Amino acid sequence: MARRRQRRERGSISVDEILNGAFEVAAEVSIDNLGMPLLARHLDVGVTSIYWYFRKKDELLDAMTDRALAQYEFTVPGIDASNWRESLRNHAQTMRRQFLDDPVLCDLVLIRGHYGVHALRGALHEIEQPVAALVEAGLTSEQAVETYGAISVHTRGSVVLEPLQHKTVPGRGIGFGDNIDFDYILDSILDNAAYLIGPSKASASR
Repeated sequence: MARRRQRRERGSISVDEILNGAFEVAAEVSIDNLGMPLLARHLDVGVTSIYWYFRKKDELLDAMTDRALAQYEFTVPGIDASNWRESLRNHAQTMRRQFLDDPVLCDLVLIRGHYGVHALRGALHEIEQPVAALVEAGLTSEQAVETYGAISVHTRGSVVLEPLQHKTVPGRGIGFGDNIDFDYILDSILDNAAYLIGPSKASASR
C-alpha cells in the first residue's frame, strides 16, 4: 500500500505561493469555479493554511486582482505623438487580444473589477503616457482623457461581450462584439480625435 504524502504544515506556505497556485487553478477551472478546498488540494496543504491568509474567497480574488493590475502592462505598446492614430489603433488592438487570450485576467480586471488603492493608483499612473502623447499630438487635456477613456471602455466592453455572444448567438448577428465591429467603432473614435486635432496635424500623423 502506497504511503500517503504528508501535507505541508500550516505556516509553511507563503502568500505568493497561494496566489501563484490560485492563478494556476483559475486558468484550469475559471475564476467562478476556483474554491478554497480545490486550491488547497492543488497546493497540497490543508484548507486552513489558506484561510490563515484569506478569510474568504473574495479576499483571495482581491489579492489576485491587485497582482494582475500590478503586473499587466496596460499601456504597451506606447503611443507615439508623431504617429498617434496608428499607434493608438495598435495599442487598442493589442490590449483587446491580450484580454481575449487570458480569461483569468479578463474576469479579474474587466468583469469583477475590485481594485485595491495601491493597484488602482498604479493603473491610473500607467495611462499618463498615452494621454500625454495625445496632448502632444494636438488634443486638449480634457479631449485626450475623453478619447483614451472612450477607447478603453470600447476595448474592455468588446472583450466582455464577444465570448458571451459566441455562447448565445449562432453565427454573426448585428452589433456583434468581434474584430469587424471593434475596428469600425475604433475608427469612429479615431476620426473624432482627428477632427478635434485639426486637418494639418491629423494628416501629418497618417
